[in-house]
Amino acid sequence: MACGEWAQAYMDYAASRFSPKTYGEKQTMFRRFFQEVDPALPVTQLTPAKVLSYVRKQKEERSGNGANKDRKNLVAAWNWGMKYIDPPLHGPNPCLVDRMPEERKRRYVPPVPHFWRVFEAAEDFQDRVMLLTFLHTAARRSEVFKLRWDDVDFARRQIRLGTRKRLGGTLEYDWIPLTDDLFETLDSWKERRSGMPFKGEAHVFICLEETPFCGDYYGRPFTQRRHFMKRLCDRAGVKPFGFHAIRHLTASILAEKGIPAIKIQAILRHKNLATTERYLHDLSGLRQALRVLPGNKKPSEEPSTPQKARPRLKVVG
Repeated sequence: MACGEWAQAYMDYAASRFSPKTYGEKQTMFRRFFQEVDPALPVTQLTPAKVLSYVRKQKEERSGNGANKDRKNLVAAWNWGMKYIDPPLHGPNPCLVDRMPEERKRRYVPPVPHFWRVFEAAEDFQDRVMLLTFLHTAARRSEVFKLRWDDVDFARRQIRLGTRKRLGGTLEYDWIPLTDDLFETLDSWKERRSGMPFKGEAHVFICLEETPFCGDYYGRPFTQRRHFMKRLCDRAGVKPFGFHAIRHLTASILAEKGIPAIKIQAILRHKNLATTERYLHDLSGLRQALRVLPGNKKPSEEPSTPQKARPRLKVVG
């Protein structure tokens, strides 16, 4: 078997096994790999030296982190071949070469006042509801974009979030409590949506503008919102941050308030506590834990003018 045949067999499997994002990452990796290694090379001649040469070059041209991601995907592909290709690929795995040193930059987490300045800069009611949803659920971008009304259980005051970030890429769902502020805000947003042209739309957040800024089709759920957060940050006059930084911000707020890491892990829905601890940035029952999140602002009909002491904003139903 040639290396190209091994890669194609694995990618055929990956197409049905992993999310489009993960599949694309693996596909791009093999394209880079076969720029350095001949795809016609027999798998029996793929040596650790050849793999290490490729990984080292990726470290020099891209980064240690990028090189190690490619190494991880090569290891996974070879392990799959050792288990499922007939006859199986030889062992030991030649892709298990030394990892490259990484220089990981600490993710920028905005101060709480900067989040609220961005919140105030959002002129659209839906955008404010979305930002509050990110803050009060610590959800990932795709989880919020895919959120449907049947994922919001108003009777039990809980919200269901689905992720493929678990082992194997299987879509898994978790229920977490709704904070009082988010419950009232989503209830108000649902009532407003009932009077809009898309009242039958199943998703909580949809593109309501016929502009490129929606990043998607008019009247359909978002798949991306290019430059959305950057525009809001520029308008608010704060250092740019993205949706995922809000997830880190929620974790940091909870840690500052003394919420145990095991509860923060449940809110973030991490399988491993070590992953959660990386979110806490060395800062010294779930419903009770979530109640410490700031709730002095909720979406209002019109953006308010910044003042030294701002009154509690009321949601207009």
